[in-house]
Amino acid sequence: MRPVIDPRAMQAPTGTHEHGALRRADLDPDPIAQFRRWLADADAAGIPLANAIALATADAEGAPSVRHVLLRGVEPDGFVFYTNHASRKGHELAGNPRAAFTVLWRELDRQVGVRGRVTQVPATVSDDYFATRPREAQIGAWASHQSEPLADRPELERRLAEATERFDGVDVPRPPFWGGYLLSPEQVEFWQGRRFRLHDRFRYTRADADWRVERLSP
Repeated sequence: MRPVIDPRAMQAPTGTHEHGALRRADLDPDPIAQFRRWLADADAAGIPLANAIALATADAEGAPSVRHVLLRGVEPDGFVFYTNHASRKGHELAGNPRAAFTVLWRELDRQVGVRGRVTQVPATVSDDYFATRPREAQIGAWASHQSEPLADRPELERRLAEATERFDGVDVPRPPFWGGYLLSPEQVEFWQGRRFRLHDRFRYTRADADWRVERLSP
């Protein structure tokens, strides 16, 4: 059968995969520290939304779903993001508390893949972060019943108006159904693009209190 997409149209443009090698000696022994280093490189390169990750979860039967969210914390014990606990991903994490994400920094020809267990962060941590959000986003968190069907756009706008009136003149508290999650990594893979698709890949795997680092075939 003839391919639906001409593979010639999918070739990397001239000049890509020229960002240099990734060697074992370049890597920090701690993948969290290594991730911070690469995230700082992405920020320094001016990459928009360098903290945007494609987060994958699965329901109790193993059916997966994926969406982009913003990474809001890189802590010594893992990666933090926030969402509505009643959303699809919130329900899936309640029934299957494992997740994975990938972040792609195309301009640097780098990507990182992470998988591990997920737990909710303490309420005080969620409170502190929620307090830093713009007021409009705080009110929006109350107005949106995330992932639930809407009759139409005016229904959402009506809920927003009701929440705006409810909190008129007062600080907006964090909704009890909204908060943070910590993804504690069990595996982290760093991928550096190289010419002819002979990329450099290194995988960290949790081994008790330490990390085992292996080079993978591209």
